[in-house]
Amino acid sequence: MSRKTKTTATKEEAKPALVPKLRFPEFRNAEGWAENELGNVCEILNNRRRPITGSERQPGPYPYYGASGIVDFVGDFIFNERLLLVGEDGAKWGAFERTAFIAEGEYWVNNHAHVLKPIAIADTLLENYLTMIDLAPFVTGAAPPKLTLGKLKGIPVPVPPTTDEQQKIASCLSSVDELMAAQARKVDALKTHKKGLMQQLFPREGETQPRLRFPEFQNAGEWVTEPLSKLADYENGKAYEKDIIETGKYVVVNSRFISTDGVVRKYTNADYLIAKAGEVLMVLSDLPKGKALAKCYFVEANDRYAVNQRVCRLKPKRIEGKFLYYALNRHPRLLAYDDGLNQTHLSKGGVTECPLCVPPQKGEQERIATCLSSLDALITAETQKHEALKTHKKGLMQQLFPSPEEPNS
Repeated sequence: MSRKTKTTATKEEAKPALVPKLRFPEFRNAEGWAENELGNVCEILNNRRRPITGSERQPGPYPYYGASGIVDFVGDFIFNERLLLVGEDGAKWGAFERTAFIAEGEYWVNNHAHVLKPIAIADTLLENYLTMIDLAPFVTGAAPPKLTLGKLKGIPVPVPPTTDEQQKIASCLSSVDELMAAQARKVDALKTHKKGLMQQLFPREGETQPRLRFPEFQNAGEWVTEPLSKLADYENGKAYEKDIIETGKYVVVNSRFISTDGVVRKYTNADYLIAKAGEVLMVLSDLPKGKALAKCYFVEANDRYAVNQRVCRLKPKRIEGKFLYYALNRHPRLLAYDDGLNQTHLSKGGVTECPLCVPPQKGEQERIATCLSSLDALITAETQKHEALKTHKKGLMQQLFPSPEEPNS
C-alpha cells in the first residue's frame, strides 16, 4: 500500500516533458527535452575578461567586445576560442534582441558581457534560445539595469536529450543565418553601388560636368549651379503635435517618419500644410551627428501627407522633383551646419541658399532620377527579402524550441 502511494506521489510531482511543436522526423519518438539551469550547462569565464578605458586602448586588428557586440578594435587579445557572450549591463534583453552572440578567433572582452563556454549544450543552440526569449524578468536594478551572474546562472534552459538533436537544430538555424547574411551582403553591395553611381552621375564640388553621362546627353552642355531658392519654393511645416490621433486622413511627416523611411507613422485629420505629389520634404532639426538632418522624402501621392514643424516643404518650379530629391538629400553643404556638439536647426536662409548643380535639360534630370529610382526599388525589394528571412527564422525558432516557462522569482 505504501509503495503504491509513493509511486503515485512521484508521478504527481514529475514535471511534464518539454516537447517543441516542430521536431525533425528522426527525433519525433525521442524522449522530451529536459530543463536545466544555465549555470549547469555552461562554464563561466568572467574572471578572464578585462575592461580597457578608451584612453588606454591601442588600436589594432582584434575585436573588443562589449554588452551588444564589437565596440572597438585593439592591439591585443585575451581569448582565442569560440565562446558565447551575453550582455551584463548596457544590453538589450527583450525577445529577439541581440542578447547573446558567439565570438571566435582572437578577441578581447570587457566587463559588460558575461563569457560562457557551453559544455552540455551546443553553443549555437543556446545562443538562439537566449536571443529568442525575453530575459527582462531576470534583469535587476534601474541605474543601470543589470543581468547579474547569479540571475544568469538561474535562467532555465530546455536541452534536447541527445547531442544529435542539438546539432540538427543548430545546423538548421545556422543555415538560415547564412542565408540572411548573404542577403544582407547583397543589400549592402547594392547600396554601395548606388553611392558610387551617384558620385559619377553628379558633378564633384567645384565642377560642372559629371564623370558619367548618359549617351544622349553627352553634348548637352555644362550643368548650371543655382541656389535652391531659384529652383523650388520653400515653406516651413506646421505644428501638428496637438492634433495627433490613432488613425486619420493624413500621415504626419516629422523627422522620425523621414529618418525611418516612412516606417514610423502618426496620423491627423488637420490640414494646415498638406504636401502634393512631386514635392520634397526635408528634416530641419536633428541631434549632434544625427542621421536625420537634411534627409529628404519624396512625395508620391496627393492629399496623403501633412508636413510637421521642423520639416520643410519644397515645391519644384524649375527642376524635376525626383531629381531635386536625389540632389538635395543629405547635401554636404547642409550637413556642414552640424558642429557635432549641439542640436542643429537649419534656417530657411541656410536651406534656400544651398547651391545645387543641375543639368540644363529636364530630360537629363528625369533620366538620372529614373535610373536611381530603379536602383532604389531593387534595394527595397532585396531588403524586404532580408526582412522576410528574419521573420521566417523567428517563427522557426518558436517552433523548434519548447515554450519557455516563467522564470523563478
